[in-house]
Amino acid sequence: MSNNIILERLRGVVDRFEEVGRLITQPDVTSDMKKYVQLNKEYKSLEPIIEAYKELKNVTENISSTKDILATEKDEEMREMAKIELAELEEQVDPLEEKIKILLLPKDPEDDKNAVMEIRAGTGGDEASIFAGDLYRMYMKFCEARRWKTEVTRVTEGTVGGYKEVVFSITGEGVYGIMKYESGVHRVQRVPQTETQGRVHTSAATIAVLPEADEFDIELKTEDIRKDTYCASGPGGQSVNTTYSAIRLTHIPSGLVVTCQDEKSQLKNLDKAMKELRTRLYNLEYQKYLDEISSKRKTMVSSGDRSAKIRTYNYPQGRVTDHRINLTMYNLQAVLDGDIVEMLDKLQMAENAERLKESGF
Repeated sequence: MSNNIILERLRGVVDRFEEVGRLITQPDVTSDMKKYVQLNKEYKSLEPIIEAYKELKNVTENISSTKDILATEKDEEMREMAKIELAELEEQVDPLEEKIKILLLPKDPEDDKNAVMEIRAGTGGDEASIFAGDLYRMYMKFCEARRWKTEVTRVTEGTVGGYKEVVFSITGEGVYGIMKYESGVHRVQRVPQTETQGRVHTSAATIAVLPEADEFDIELKTEDIRKDTYCASGPGGQSVNTTYSAIRLTHIPSGLVVTCQDEKSQLKNLDKAMKELRTRLYNLEYQKYLDEISSKRKTMVSSGDRSAKIRTYNYPQGRVTDHRINLTMYNLQAVLDGDIVEMLDKLQMAENAERLKESGF
């Protein structure tokens, strides 16, 4: 796609950026919190494109002025300096255009949201629960390195370690856009601690990553929710096991049920449960959007299909293989210690390449 077409698309973005900048100062917008929040998000999402546009514009203007110097300058030393500068400037154009092409791709509006992650033990019995625990530790270390805040909502421990289920929220910048690639079935191939013959077993855990619903995304009516309280079970001492601090919410129209017993305070558990219920209701609609996109694409890195086998962690060979992009890395221990940046970057690059092809760039 030519430079002119890119600049033409950018002009439309610049016009919208300036329009949104004016709108967020209007009294009727500032008094409507929902509209104000939406416009602020749009303004923030357009800023990187505007910065890249200014950078490209500056480079192209400098190229033009440098060419003018070469056309008129008689001094040979000055001409040599101009040639070097022109070569350096022209090298910047292609990377900038590629960056802008990706920024101009229609963005999933959910990418900027926080996320709720569920890890559930699948096939493999106790070994699957232990593996679910390994994955939980991996994501905790990754989030810690990025300084994202995590908060456990629900946990069911395995009988010999790990988790049968663990649900937690992740709060930070652009969390869902990064973590959405982790949805699917993760397999582990290793010799379980309980195996006396030294045979390699295959176990699995299922991961679902959901964009966390904002307060303005979905309206919950009090009459649609049945609230039950009960005594929390598991570790936590007398105050946890003898007070009615655990919460169960049932959304009557949809039949969705969420529970939370992580906090000693009933109010805190209610707040967490409401947040999860809102997210799950929002995701019923969001899944329709994912299904629609998946049906249009023959291949898609982040399809939202939580039954797809996406990755294998092989202990005997010390490798991790992502089946969606045929990527194999021999740094299993580093990955399990939270070093998954390269994997996520390559998944994002693969999806961007697909989307660029579709967009006609």
